[in-house]
Amino acid sequence: MSEIPPPAPGATIIESVAHNGRPCRVVDNTGTIARAELEQLLVELIESRHFGVRGLSAKGSNAIRLGEPEFTHMQFGDAIYRMLLFPYEARLEAF
Repeated sequence: MSEIPPPAPGATIIESVAHNGRPCRVVDNTGTIARAELEQLLVELIESRHFGVRGLSAKGSNAIRLGEPEFTHMQFGDAIYRMLLFPYEARLEAF
């Protein structure tokens, strides 16, 4: 499982509890996204059961690695951010 780097200075952190009772959070490393939008994102991630340990294999690979982050992009306002989804943390970074 990959080590999650610490949040950036000035990051906004919203914490809650995942569907399985484990602590989870959204970290906005840019510190620029409105708190209400981050809270809504966290609720949606919990409701859709995105938190927890999952096994992923790279395309064409025979190896499965538990807890590897998933990557996607999200838009808030006019800005696009990179989202890394770790087992119990969603991290938003500048794109």
